[in-house]
Amino acid sequence: MNKRLFVALDPPALSKVELAGLCTGLPDVRWTVPEQLHLTLCFIGEIGGSAFLDIREALEEIAAPPFDLKLQGLGLFPPRRTPRVLWVGVAPNPALIALQRKVSACVRHCGIKMEKRKFTPHITLGRLQDGAMPRLERYLGAHALFSSASFAVEHFTLYSSVLGRSGATHLAEAEYALLATLQR
Repeated sequence: MNKRLFVALDPPALSKVELAGLCTGLPDVRWTVPEQLHLTLCFIGEIGGSAFLDIREALEEIAAPPFDLKLQGLGLFPPRRTPRVLWVGVAPNPALIALQRKVSACVRHCGIKMEKRKFTPHITLGRLQDGAMPRLERYLGAHALFSSASFAVEHFTLYSSVLGRSGATHLAEAEYALLATLQR
């Protein structure tokens, strides 16, 4: 059986509540439900059962220390065409970039072809429909200075994503601790 996989960081519950407060005020937006808010480190895509087991096992070998993360600012994808995704960004963070590179290298080492897109750390708040456009500029102006308190990142998670009529449901397949003392 194939699984649609990605690796992500989960903000803590308090940050999800804060982010959920941003998920309002625009019509024609399919907002991300709070329990699905995450920062994707690596989108793997749909793979077969043996590759899933290889990836799940290989991710255990990643050694990285825990770090603090701060969410700040809003943005849109794509940046130069009609926007379809509204997101909250991340303050510059070398530890996050290092972890993302390790995860991507690990997945590539398992024989998975990766997207060539540059990593832009973000949490998707919602998917925009055409009706959202007239109020988008006002919404962005009202929330331009968004900044969260820093929070500790102590693990990352391998998720499967099941697509359904009302969107995707994410299921945690495995969780991997970040260790202060790298003994691996």
